[in-house]
Amino acid sequence: MIEEQGSPAEADETRHHRTIKSFVMRAGRMTEGQQRGLDQGWPKFGLELADGPQDFDALFGRSAPRTFEIGFGMGHATLEMAAAAPEQDFIGVEVHRPGVGALLNGAMTQGLSNIRVYSCDALEVLRDCVADGSLDRVLLFFPDPWHKSRHHKRRIVQPAFAELVRQKLRVGGVLHMATDWEHYAEHMLEVMNVAPGYRNLAEDGRYVPRPEERPVTKFERRGERLGHGVWDLKFQRID
Repeated sequence: MIEEQGSPAEADETRHHRTIKSFVMRAGRMTEGQQRGLDQGWPKFGLELADGPQDFDALFGRSAPRTFEIGFGMGHATLEMAAAAPEQDFIGVEVHRPGVGALLNGAMTQGLSNIRVYSCDALEVLRDCVADGSLDRVLLFFPDPWHKSRHHKRRIVQPAFAELVRQKLRVGGVLHMATDWEHYAEHMLEVMNVAPGYRNLAEDGRYVPRPEERPVTKFERRGERLGHGVWDLKFQRID
């Protein structure tokens, strides 16, 4: 989920920013746990865009398979993945401050050390902080579909996005996307099928079965009960 709940001033600043954003800013309240996460967890796990290029081996204290997640929402899936794969490292980016607080609080509660977090625009982090060819996976789960035609330009999955992600993935690395909007899934497929340097991992050239490593969220279970579909796409960098 690529949204943030922020102050009216932040929302106004976003509306006047020249760059088209793939997320929106809204006002929201912090729970006690979320605020604890920000207060105590951010100094341990938080990273700043202004710090520029990062040596993630130094930050994590090891060289390990590395996953970059764009828009982790409230962090439930991130926590589940990080707990299930302690041998891997996870870098999550989310502009929604309560979600950032929730993830940090969860990481502290579960004693996880393989998570680092940014709270800003994920594309800026990819451009300015992540070395080329350094990621094993990039995850984009349930981004805002911007379903109205006039808003399609705000969809994060565009040719420039595909190329940026390709640069940051190692050869053999995978971009994994999931959406519950079929039209957005078709848009993703259209963009990625013509993006240079990728191979669709689906046997039929379209969508892959839901991968076991992607946790099923409460949101997704609710959608399934209502008869909503979910589409997963995996594209591997081949050059």
